Amino acid sequence: MNGGSASSNLRAAFSHCVQQVRSYDYHHYLCLLELPPSMRKAAFALRALNVETARAMDVASDPRIGLMRLVWWQEAIDKMFAKKLIEHPTAQALSSVIAETKISKIWLKRSVEARINDARREVTDMPETIGELEKYAEDTVSTMLYLTLQAGGIKSTAADHAASHIGKASGILLLLKSLPYHASRNRLFSYIPTAVASKHGLIVKQGGGEERWVDSREGLCDAVYEMASVANAHLEKARKLAENVPAEALPVLLPAVPAQVLLDSLSKVQFDVFDPRLTRGVLGIPPLWYQLKLKWTSWRRKY
Repeated sequence: MNGGSASSNLRAAFSHCVQQVRSYDYHHYLCLLELPPSMRKAAFALRALNVETARAMDVASDPRIGLMRLVWWQEAIDKMFAKKLIEHPTAQALSSVIAETKISKIWLKRSVEARINDARREVTDMPETIGELEKYAEDTVSTMLYLTLQAGGIKSTAADHAASHIGKASGILLLLKSLPYHASRNRLFSYIPTAVASKHGLIVKQGGGEERWVDSREGLCDAVYEMASVANAHLEKARKLAENVPAEALPVLLPAVPAQVLLDSLSKVQFDVFDPRLTRGVLGIPPLWYQLKLKWTSWRRKY
């Protein structure tokens, strides 16, 4: 393959990543546009990987095929770091990023491993505590922020800590937003910890010690409120770190904005995840209003 052809293929690979993020993760797509041009290629490649792994189970006709796809990505990461060619545009873009930056293979694999473990869960195998969801959110969402900071050569403990909190908040809130979708696939309570469900009357004890899930809209709203409150606490902790975060890291942490938008949207519908207003626009608000919020936050050098 000559240099011109290789360069053309790589441009096409990065273009594919941008389109994937724009199509399936629009609120983060707009966040990435606020990054300095030098950081966008890596950020879009990483987000495109996240799109691929997040959607693997949803687009598969059979759960086993989705799981195989996730395992394929796990193995593909090993091949990328071994500098082996992979005929997949997202993998090609990521291989280029790996060759040009010093991103962590451990964090990259951890993000896929978390998806694999989640895919292997039985429908009845619920998380027990919010702490388990926080761990899942950190492994799947915070890692993308860690890797973006790393790809940009940004070394800051404060930025890493803020990224951890923002990722946990974002991950929890997006899981809450996805509950109606999982309900349509008979997995309504997939991401509501049993401790929270029991507290709000969504689980009742039957004779013989068996537990039964109760379809209670009020109980569900109360459970969502409790989980959203945990996400809110993470956003507050992230913002308290802002004065110690270096200026170059601030655009990477802008995903705090869509997390706050979703939190506010949930609040407006009294934490009823089935309220149709949550599906409108971008995370429940008009697209232009969302873009203005993002631009305003970026211009003020906030997150």
